[in-house]
Amino acid sequence: MSIALPLLLGVFLIIYAYNQFSEKELSEIQRSFKTADYLYVGVALFVGFTGYVARAYRWKYTLEHMGYTAPFAVKFSAVCITYLMNITIPRSGEVSRALVLKRYADVPFDKGFGTIISERVIDLFLLIFCLGLTISLQFSALKDYLSENVPYEKLLFYGVIALILFTASVLFYMYSRMAWLQKLKIKISGLVEGVLSVFKMRNKWPFLILSVYIWVTYVVMFYITVFALPETAGLSFNVVMLAFVVGSIAITFSNGGFGVFPFAVAKLLENYGITYAAGTAFGWIMWASQTGLVIILGGLSFLMLPLLFRKK
Repeated sequence: MSIALPLLLGVFLIIYAYNQFSEKELSEIQRSFKTADYLYVGVALFVGFTGYVARAYRWKYTLEHMGYTAPFAVKFSAVCITYLMNITIPRSGEVSRALVLKRYADVPFDKGFGTIISERVIDLFLLIFCLGLTISLQFSALKDYLSENVPYEKLLFYGVIALILFTASVLFYMYSRMAWLQKLKIKISGLVEGVLSVFKMRNKWPFLILSVYIWVTYVVMFYITVFALPETAGLSFNVVMLAFVVGSIAITFSNGGFGVFPFAVAKLLENYGITYAAGTAFGWIMWASQTGLVIILGGLSFLMLPLLFRKK
């Protein structure tokens, strides 16, 4: 159900958005796809590729701190497989990444997964920084957009339910003496060691610099792609940052943002004089190009790993 619902949400939004367009708007979208300058898209994808490389290279610092090494090909392939799995089965990528590392580099699953979680913690802080920067730059516009498109009452209700469940889970974890839970605590201790490795390792500054670079590539990819269409080429960097944050949040609502990403970005850009049709075309070009890169690199990684490491 957790797999099907996000996918169904994406399909619903695609059908809903399609039915809102007139024949003229559909023609405008088709024309945008045909006349877009895909050189900018190619440059943006190259920047994104360097982000993949940086993410794979960054991984070595947390692994070395814990006494493990892995060939760069394994780390890079694992990163690519992570992205691919996340657009097929939400939140499965991190588990797949640790499994690849265990199979091809003999790194224990809990240790490898702990380093991945530590990366995600840093990524979360950087996302919060981007969100804070965007709010400071576009506070009034962001407030108007959220008030029109986000159901506050439902979010509050689900937030309260989530808080109650989380509190109950923490109390159960702390005070239960069940055998299976004790084994789980041993595994979690390995995860905690991996998370804390970021703050204890000797080369934390190269790790943090690469982390910043990875997020810079995300923003730069988005910014370069706006020049692919004449309708979006005049957008300011502030607006692009706002669209980037909204798109990043939209990705979490369906499989890799399927259907949701173009819808959310188009609705936002509509507030800045970009027609809904042009915004939709931009959203789909952005989403399709990034997803295509993920599929190509992830698929090649699945194929090449068994060939490069036959003994494994």
